[in-house]
Amino acid sequence: MAKPAVVVVGADKGGVGKTTVSRTLLDYFSANNVPTRAFDTESPRGTLKRFHPDITEIVDMTTTADQMKIFDTLNAVSPSVTVIDVRAGLLSPALASLRDIGFLDAAKAGQITFAVFHILGPSIASLEEIAETAGFMTGAKYFLVKNFINDTQFFQWDQATYNSYFHRIKDATELTIPKLNEMAYEQVEVSSVPFLKFVANKGISDEAANYSFVLRGYVRHWLANVWSEFDRIRLTDIVGSKPATRNSEK
Repeated sequence: MAKPAVVVVGADKGGVGKTTVSRTLLDYFSANNVPTRAFDTESPRGTLKRFHPDITEIVDMTTTADQMKIFDTLNAVSPSVTVIDVRAGLLSPALASLRDIGFLDAAKAGQITFAVFHILGPSIASLEEIAETAGFMTGAKYFLVKNFINDTQFFQWDQATYNSYFHRIKDATELTIPKLNEMAYEQVEVSSVPFLKFVANKGISDEAANYSFVLRGYVRHWLANVWSEFDRIRLTDIVGSKPATRNSEK
């Protein structure tokens, strides 16, 4: 049986587009035929679940009972990958909880594959988050994600300042999520479907839809660029799944 893999997506600041990144990850794993489940910790509302209802469960990660729902079931035969979309502002507390339950020790021992996608904002406070999370990253694959989905401008200070924070975590890798056309992004939001289904002109239940050809093209091009970043870091290899023929229109 494949070693379970846990991918945590979060930030210690809201409004940086972490759920958008979670959605691209779920679409990427789906297109690469990687069995995946997701937990949305925006309890009780849940934004991720709105787009991926069939594989997403809303939980309150601050409670022991919901922590058990996630981590006591990691050794199920399928799915092998668990994506956790951490509520805005709670990345460091969530990582502290993982330390307290022994999850980080298990990752360090090689029993679990652990990856963190840390979504950065454009402020010095966001860089300071790196210092907060550094102590939790032993045994983890750590990705610093610049998400331009909201036309964010990043790090308008000297490179030495940025590097002084970035290099606090050994082997951290930068990823860039490019900007998506605003109208295309809004139409996907209104449609409440995964990016993949929007591109394929399908509704949430796979029924035929009537989305704009132009907007679908923008999303298709943007998603391909995002996925090229995931390919670059060999994400399917990281989570222990053999690369498969990609299905780009599920």
